[in-house]
Amino acid sequence: MSDPDAKPPKILPRRPARPLVVHAVVDAAVIFVAAVLVALFVGLNVWVLAIISVILGAVCAPLTRRAEERALAERPDPPPA
Repeated sequence: MSDPDAKPPKILPRRPARPLVVHAVVDAAVIFVAAVLVALFVGLNVWVLAIISVILGAVCAPLTRRAEERALAERPDPPPA
């Protein structure tokens, strides 16, 4: 199934982790999208859900940033050009 002539994937260069604010916004958006259908089915107001999502996103942001830092640290160094 694999092509013997296929090239190995390109190694991505090292980069710093994204800012904590970016992680907070993305985490809040993911929490909101994941909970919106259940919350509306139960009868929870959208604004209450948005506030809860922002709070939980701010709480989860340091955890996801540390996970990104660990993943970026495990990247191998690209070969010299």
